[in-house]
Amino acid sequence: MKRIIVLATALAAAGLSGCGGSAGSSGSDDPIVLGSVNALSGPATFPEASAAAKAVFDRVNADGGINGRKIEYTAADDKADPATATQLARELVATKEAVALVGGASLVDCDVNGKFYEQQKIMNVVGTGVGPGCFSSPVMAPVNAGPFLDSQMTLTIGSENLGLKKICGFVSITGATKPAYQASIDAWSKATGKELVFFDDSVPYGNADYTPQAVKIKKEGCDAVFTNFVEPDALGLLKAATAQSISDVTWLFLTSVYSEQFAKAAPAGQKVYLPAEFLPFTDANATANKDWRDLMTKNELALTSFSQGGYLSATYLVEVLKSIKGDITRESVTKALQTMEPIDNEMVGTPYEFGTGDSHNPNHAGFPVMLKNGAWSNAADDWLVVEQN
Repeated sequence: MKRIIVLATALAAAGLSGCGGSAGSSGSDDPIVLGSVNALSGPATFPEASAAAKAVFDRVNADGGINGRKIEYTAADDKADPATATQLARELVATKEAVALVGGASLVDCDVNGKFYEQQKIMNVVGTGVGPGCFSSPVMAPVNAGPFLDSQMTLTIGSENLGLKKICGFVSITGATKPAYQASIDAWSKATGKELVFFDDSVPYGNADYTPQAVKIKKEGCDAVFTNFVEPDALGLLKAATAQSISDVTWLFLTSVYSEQFAKAAPAGQKVYLPAEFLPFTDANATANKDWRDLMTKNELALTSFSQGGYLSATYLVEVLKSIKGDITRESVTKALQTMEPIDNEMVGTPYEFGTGDSHNPNHAGFPVMLKNGAWSNAADDWLVVEQN
């Protein structure tokens, strides 16, 4: 099957500017200090990414490290609080003198710390980019497509792959994400000529009761519902819909709900489609996932797209670190990432590269999957690729 190509929109967030500050360094016998700022607790958590990155680094250390140097990795919890994220970033970068950041997944880190990271000239191989700042900075390059391209892709699956006409939308907004989500929806509309029947961006994360949303869906006669909800909220919406006897709606979710736990917990009879940002791990024929799956299983970590992102971010950085001739310092890691050759990995639809651009979104592909009768399966036989402007 030929790949589906759609056009991407530039994020509304502006590129960051300014530089300066000291560059971290390490003696040749010292550990290679790496770190990440994460939402390990709070309204929406992403613990798998940094845990998967740590599993990769632990394996590297068990095999002798990088040219004999062990990796010291710290995954800090910002609790989705901007003040805490600000403090933790300074501890990792200034106090611990990390040479790079990697494997992070946070609601707020990129947006509140982007300028600081740029000033400190430290590169961030983000494990799960969430905020718009993750995709609009010269010093951050997430390995995932992100919720904004993800939104455009899942809407495209609904209108173009499935031919759904009356798509309704609910989006939870945190921080500065509203313009980026709107830009993604606008890009979908421009590319397809379709529009949402109605759109509500006032639903908070961790909403206690989704009955009002279910009632609205029923009233509007939606044949599909697009939302950016994370697992607990998506399950809450599906359960409220089931209670309202809604069973003929197609749900267009983001990669954030693509997990085996969600498949088991989702009410029977509900149809869910989404774009997997990495090679579908529920596809038994996807042999490229074997090393990731084996490592996650060995470390008793969840098999999710978040853990795929953490694994890939660490794997990419290890390859870059091994390419460095001489001492591994913040300066040498920065230079190596800026001059790296693109890394192809069959777990991803597009190569990973960092480079010297003002913004980075190297992963711009998703693999359509569907949840039906309690199990995930592929909903296409190739990647949906979003071309970058």
